[in-house]
Parts: sequence; structure tokens; C-alpha cells
Amino acid sequence: MPEPLAPDVLLDLDRRHVWHPYGPMPGRQEPLVVASASGVRLRLATPAEGRSELVDGMSSWWSAIHGYRHPVLDRAARDQLDRMSHVMFGGLTHEPAVRLAARLVEITPEPLRHVFLADSGSVSVEVALKMCLQYWRSLGRPEKHRLLTWRGGYHGDTWQPMSVCDPDGGMHHLWSGVLARQVFADAPPPGFDAEPDPAYAARLRELIGRHAHELAAVVVEPVVQGAGGMSFHSPGYLRVLREACDEHDVLLVFDEIATGFGRTGRLFAAEHAGVAPDVMCVGKALTGGYLTMAAALCTARVAEGISRGEVPVLAHGPTFMGNPLAAAVASASVDLLLGQDWEREVKRVEAGLREGLAAAAGLPGVRDVRVLGAIGVVQLDHEVDVPAATRAAVRAGVWLRPFRDLIYTMPPYVTDDADLAAVCRAVLAAATAG
Repeated sequence: MPEPLAPDVLLDLDRRHVWHPYGPMPGRQEPLVVASASGVRLRLATPAEGRSELVDGMSSWWSAIHGYRHPVLDRAARDQLDRMSHVMFGGLTHEPAVRLAARLVEITPEPLRHVFLADSGSVSVEVALKMCLQYWRSLGRPEKHRLLTWRGGYHGDTWQPMSVCDPDGGMHHLWSGVLARQVFADAPPPGFDAEPDPAYAARLRELIGRHAHELAAVVVEPVVQGAGGMSFHSPGYLRVLREACDEHDVLLVFDEIATGFGRTGRLFAAEHAGVAPDVMCVGKALTGGYLTMAAALCTARVAEGISRGEVPVLAHGPTFMGNPLAAAVASASVDLLLGQDWEREVKRVEAGLREGLAAAAGLPGVRDVRVLGAIGVVQLDHEVDVPAATRAAVRAGVWLRPFRDLIYTMPPYVTDDADLAAVCRAVLAAATAG
């Protein structure tokens, strides 16, 4: 192995060559250099704000639900490396991918039966939407080519998913007039525990009915709208969508990339509503944060419709589709999650977040505080001063990544009560500073 780079050399190379997500080139803020990670802690190469390690309050963008260097996942990766790290999936198959697909069918809502393995969440949404569009073309109805969603959503940064992200408040408004023009409903009224608003439900039904002749699918994030604003809505609206889609012959897609694998307190957010989509996307926590992998699952109806068409194949095939290394770790992560009382752990995290973040409601500039499952959100009445808020969190010994008007946390489920209290103190400190 090459000698480790000195932190100053690494940062200089980073500044000159590395383009970080959602940032300019060169970057305006110097990133922290992580030397290693274990449990729920990130060890820094150089101390920052007097801290040499930080509790990770973000689960590495919501994926590392078991924390870092978990022995079960480490062992799964090493064992698979002894067999093969990769083999093409076209014309070949292998046990890790088959096991994972079967496991996903077993644990996701009926009647999802077929699994297309992708290499990122955004690509899984691309695949899901392509499935819906190709389904209607295969049935001789190419006019059904538009998508309906509600405002406030976020589905990824690749082309078709950008078209169903919030067109005004989201980060993709730059592409207005270039992206396909989709149909947008108003954002769902906030409040997970709120009774569904009959007037809003009626507007949803009316909009789907009015555009049914041209709609391929409705696509939403169920219960929690993630990067679009970290807002929660009543599961009742998912039942409205399911009923309206069935009535008007429109497919329904749930993007569970952020919500899947227990984050909201149910294994999948759709379970809060007791409904199943025609297509579901999963990712992020699928591999426990170890490797990039996602999946689009669909019903037999969708798969058979595509396979009867003029082009009887789903024309999509990522080079690293079904990667054995990622699939082996994903199966180990799913088994690790389901082999323990994960619901109790998520409820424990939820209780800790409710208790620890309650004081934020009394802080100046705080508009709302909300918690659901292992998600805690403090919403300000102004844009966050991200550098100041980040420094405050780091001083408190925690890594957070605020954005827009939000300071939030999605900690690993294994975060113990003391570290969870530290995360909450850091959120309060960031809210005060930001």
C-alpha cells in the first residue's frame, strides 16, 4: 500500500482536483479529512474545533444504519472477495445476486415479485420510470408518457429523476424548460399524525383523473420527503394515490431509497399505509453503507407487460449490475437488520430524539421540530448558515450536514443513548449558531 498522504498534501490535492457534491470547483469550504471510521465515530486526520473524532449523526447520507466496521459486514465482504469481486450480469448469474433478489421479494410488500439491481438510488429511479414508460408502449399506449408527483419531492440527480423533483424549490430548477414537463400536485399537507385533508385528497384524485390519459405513473416518496425538505405527511395520502391509480389505470411508484429498511419505524414506509406500489425503489441502507447498490422492484403485471412488447426486454444494463461484492454485503446487512429487534432500536432512537430535540422548539429562529422513527428535524425560519452551524456541531463532537433551512439528523440505529444525547446537543448548538 502507498504511504498515507499528509493531511495538508491531501487537502491541497483535493482542492485542486476533487469536485465535491453540491459544490463549486474549486470548493469554498475545506472538508474535514476522515482517517478511519468505527462504530458510530469518524476519526479525523487532523483535529477540527478541538475534536479528533466525531459521532456521525448522518449515517453517511442515511446509509450506514449499522455503523462502521461492523464485523458481520466486514466478514461478508472479505468472504466474497475470496470468491470474486465482480462478474458481468449479462448472460451470467451468481449466488449473491440471486440470494439478494429473493430476499428483497420476501420482505417487500406483495405483489412485488421481480428485482432489477442497479448501482445507485438515482439509477434505480431511472429504471423504475423507464419500466413504467415502456410498459405502456408495450401495451400500445405510447401517449401515456408523463409522470405525476407532488411538490417538495426529491428523487435523484440523473435526468429523468430530476424531472420529478420539486420544479421550483428544489435544486434542479436550473433545468426548467429542458427537462420533460411533468404534472405536479401541491405538496401534501404536513404532519404524519394529522388526519388526511379531504379537500387535498379530492384534488389529488381529480388531477390524476384529469391527466390519466397521458399518465404513465405517479411517483412519490412515501411518508417522508427527504432531500426536498425533510417533511412528513399522513400515510392516508398513499391510500388515496393507490385508489386513484387503480381507478384510472395509472401505475404507482414509491421511492423508498431514503425510507426503506426501518428508518421511519416500519421496514418500508408503505407499510404505514397498508398499500403496495407497482414499482418500488430501494437503496442507501441496502448495503449498510458499505458499497453502492440499489434496486427497482416491480409486479408481475409490469414485467409481463414489458416482456410482451415490440421490444420485449427492459433496455437497461449497468456495467456493475448485480455486483457480487455489493450483493453479498447487502444480503448480510438485511439479515443483520432483521435478525435483531430493529423496531425496538428505532423506537429507542425515536424516543431519544424526541426528548433531546424538544428544547429546540424554544430557540429563536426555529419554525418547527419534528421526529419520526430515526429521523430528527429542526426547521429554521431562515436559510442555515451552513459553515457556522457545521462548526458548532463539530465543537459539540458530532458530524451533521445542514441544508436549506434544515438542521437534521438520521443517526445509525446502533447509536447508544449517550451518543444520541450528544447528537441532539449538537443539533441544538447548530440551530443556535445557524
